[in-house]
Amino acid sequence: MSYFADLLSTLFERASSLGKLSARKQAPLDVLCRELLTSKGEVSGATLAQAVLNEYTALDDADKLAFFCQLRDEFDLNADAAKMALSVYQQNPDQKNYATFMHAVDPQRQELIRRLNQVPGATAQLVAMRQDLLRLAKDNPDIAIIDYDFKTLFLSWFNRGFLVIRPINWASPAHILEKIIAYEAVHEIDSWDDLRRRLQPEDRRCFAFFHPSMPDEPLIFVQVALTDSMAHSIQAILSDDREAISADTATTATFYSISNCQQGLAGISFGNSLIKTVVQTLSRELPSLSVFVTLSPIPGFKSWCNGRDLQTDNLDTGDLRRLVAHYLLNAKRADNRPLDPVARFHLNNGARVQAIHGDADISPKGKQQSAGLMVNYLYDVPHLADNHEAFATHNKVAASSGVQNLASEAIKQFQL
Repeated sequence: MSYFADLLSTLFERASSLGKLSARKQAPLDVLCRELLTSKGEVSGATLAQAVLNEYTALDDADKLAFFCQLRDEFDLNADAAKMALSVYQQNPDQKNYATFMHAVDPQRQELIRRLNQVPGATAQLVAMRQDLLRLAKDNPDIAIIDYDFKTLFLSWFNRGFLVIRPINWASPAHILEKIIAYEAVHEIDSWDDLRRRLQPEDRRCFAFFHPSMPDEPLIFVQVALTDSMAHSIQAILSDDREAISADTATTATFYSISNCQQGLAGISFGNSLIKTVVQTLSRELPSLSVFVTLSPIPGFKSWCNGRDLQTDNLDTGDLRRLVAHYLLNAKRADNRPLDPVARFHLNNGARVQAIHGDADISPKGKQQSAGLMVNYLYDVPHLADNHEAFATHNKVAASSGVQNLASEAIKQFQL
């Protein structure tokens, strides 16, 4: 039995009743798609869906682009039919007319994606298809319109209610551990020994979200260090020769890396739910934990400084901490949200900017992006809801008095 067999829902048990999908002669992809949209039987629909997915997988980028253009042009909604259906519904808003209107405003390509998702493994293939779409749309923005249909469906299919949290540890299957190494996006895992140091000790934890239709593919994972105080540097957390502590004596859970794994699920938010679920899980397991905090990078800080002719190489740690405080609290986008993407994520979760540390990430990446600094975002559970509401409604950035003082000092010192 697979390690993640318990994730499989009964939806996929029907695959055995379908038996082997019958082979069919090759046909143009658009013809297969139209046949799938008009098919009535479950077996014939599954056969067609598998044929479409197989044909798509074999395409090169040029043909994939042509396929997406067909989805845009030939499988769009019928605007005239939608207008007529709306007019009828407005005159007589009964159940039948409502259903007719909703069907009319549903693009054919959205129904096509639904029908493709009826064979085992299709969800993962559709996620990969959207990854291709997002990649090709960078140079072909006219196909970006069809991403709305993928994203609309994925928001429903990957709803939090369908996700399952699983711990990842050194005893997890090798193919899962290999993906943790490959998908780690914050602090590179450079060897199996490095991974073992992050997963095997008693004071280390890792949790991931999985979906029943993709049981061997993590969607997102977070790495946690259990410590007896708030972490001030990533070097201390990842040190080769650090001494592990007993998990039962830890008072602080430090979330030091969170990585999204599937590029085809970009824009589908899992991080908020994952962190809050892990907080609940660890609180039940280890009652001694009283502090839940991140140790986060500041990826936009260095470029922000460069854009203002602030030479970070010439500044001491105190100056840098003041500038970071100002950057996190006051540097905003056009919509008045924080400029820093990591700050936006944690503040929207209800966390607050707690502390800023110099020389906290001395790796080349850390120096290039954040001038070596890192920040603690505190997840103070009783205040998460209020902080989130203030941020979502008024763009108010929650911050400790120490960080607020640093930001005020920066304004005076650097005339910001």
